[in-house]
Amino acid sequence: MIIHLDMDAFFASVEVRERPELAGLPVVVGGPSKSRGVAAAANYAARKFGIHSAMPMSQASHLCPDLCILPVNMPLYVSVSKQIHEIFNRYTPEIEPLSLDEAFLDVSGSLKLFGSAAEIAKRIKHDVKRELQLVVSAGIAPNKFVAKIASDIEKPDGFVVIEENDMQGFLDPLPVKRIWGVGKKTEQQLNNYGITTIKDLRSQSPRWLMDRFGKQGDHIYRLANGLDKREVISDAKAKSISSESTFIEDISNKETLIAYLSNLTEQVASRLREKNRKGKTVNIKIRFHDFTTIVRSKTLTESTCQTEKIWQAVKGLFNTAIPSGRIAIRLLGVGVSGFENDSTYQGDLFSEDVKYDELDEVTDEINQRFGKLKIHRGRHTK
Repeated sequence: MIIHLDMDAFFASVEVRERPELAGLPVVVGGPSKSRGVAAAANYAARKFGIHSAMPMSQASHLCPDLCILPVNMPLYVSVSKQIHEIFNRYTPEIEPLSLDEAFLDVSGSLKLFGSAAEIAKRIKHDVKRELQLVVSAGIAPNKFVAKIASDIEKPDGFVVIEENDMQGFLDPLPVKRIWGVGKKTEQQLNNYGITTIKDLRSQSPRWLMDRFGKQGDHIYRLANGLDKREVISDAKAKSISSESTFIEDISNKETLIAYLSNLTEQVASRLREKNRKGKTVNIKIRFHDFTTIVRSKTLTESTCQTEKIWQAVKGLFNTAIPSGRIAIRLLGVGVSGFENDSTYQGDLFSEDVKYDELDEVTDEINQRFGKLKIHRGRHTK
């Protein structure tokens, strides 16, 4: 069984924890409304007004005039995320982080020590609540696809267990948009054929779907039948370390996209250093409004875990990958691969690398000890 753990309204929940006087009030984390900022996260009180992540802050403020808008404090969220993963590690080393606030856990090797997967998930939820005053939703299922849906189905504070024999009964009534890879365009096309639920999709033949949707047709057919063979790949086993953000609404503002890329780069570089890994290839992933997805990569002259070197590659890849004119992007991802066997090397004592390595070291130390400090790099689009 696989556990998918997803923190509830993570950024906003951390901020409310730090400011108890905001409990019960609508809170959103993001850029100020006067600077074309967008919401990075909204708590559940704010969501009642229709506010969600990636929404322009001006629109969010219009929906809720009393909205409490707080700036993004990424170092704090990274620090808390590390504390969360320390709790996960008590129960299994097989952890595949998806972002700061969610991860897959393979607990098959921990059952004799801690009990069933459901019992382990309960323990983790209890530990996170007691020690960090935060809430995590859990989905437990035989594979990643079903576990991820299960963790989301009863948010907030969700806890859903799907056994092998219950998978199809769980999936069938759900709308087709619950399937990974089915965006608004594909959903509308399926709806035009009278296919609105996963059960409707499952009733079609693979050939019929492939004739109309190509390889994606086979992919969604398999998921509709609860088939997902992907394993949990921990950082220790991974051939790459990456992080990505999916936006509820497309983002066209380049400055906003650069800010997201910067945060993703910081996360990936921090994880590389934490795992004592260095890689030579920097990758970015971009999914556009029409769900066209591109991946671009750059191979560096030497392996690195240095934030600045990774950032320069990420920024260059992004600037050359996006088309001229207006852009509308739904997902961004940053990754580093091509790990070297020996993660230590002697650099030039007087090079610029020393300055940036020292900056990374100091930043990591400060953020680990004082997560509330806003220690991060300024970014610009040029």
